[in-house]
Amino acid sequence: MTDYRQAARRAGRVALQVAAALFLTSVAWVLVYRWVSPPATWLMLDRRAHAPVGLGYHGIREDNRRISYAFKTLDEVSPHLPLALVAAEDQRFLLHHGFDGDALLKAAKSNLSGGKQLRGGSTISQQVAKNVFLWSGRSYVRKAAEAYFTLLIELLWNKRRIMEMYMNVAEMGDCIFGAEAASQQYFHKSAARLTPAEAALLAGVLPNPLRFRAANPGPQARAKQRRVMRNMRRLGGTTYVRTLMDK
Repeated sequence: MTDYRQAARRAGRVALQVAAALFLTSVAWVLVYRWVSPPATWLMLDRRAHAPVGLGYHGIREDNRRISYAFKTLDEVSPHLPLALVAAEDQRFLLHHGFDGDALLKAAKSNLSGGKQLRGGSTISQQVAKNVFLWSGRSYVRKAAEAYFTLLIELLWNKRRIMEMYMNVAEMGDCIFGAEAASQQYFHKSAARLTPAEAALLAGVLPNPLRFRAANPGPQARAKQRRVMRNMRRLGGTTYVRTLMDK
């Protein structure tokens, strides 16, 4: 019995040491990305290695699967872009601390009633945590890790950096990541020159950029673009962006 207790104590100490090492590593990782742009994400590496497969996907590259990705700061893109992303994805972005309880509750009620899942359940902060730090797939472990990294980035970054990261690592087409790469691909110009309509179209194809085409948008993409533009006006236009820049 004594040997068993000693082994249990040693195992406990090892587990605590491993947990502490993982915690400190994750904090250091998040802190580094507070100032340094990610060289790549897990999803970028996965897309580089394998073409996505799904019904209704468009623009899939069978060959030359080189990733298009160019990190830009908020000062280097059109102010219409962050406004459009908030209008499309997370209109309470400046108000919550990583999780939007109201949106999660509405999404849960919709799912339980058999309705279509609402887009608003996942915040921009959660999507950044998922896109930057985690692997692809669905599991309870991954959701727990997503919640953990969401808390970390909300604690260690500001809203400006969270938005900067989101607009740069979001998938906007097959092998196309971030607004700059998408703007060059679809509109043949820098993201700094995006018009409100173009920014709304890019934001509107999220989170399904392989189904809804920004280059040749169909009726659904156009309808979403119009909704995003209405929300952009309702949020206050570029006045909202100035508030974001100061966060």
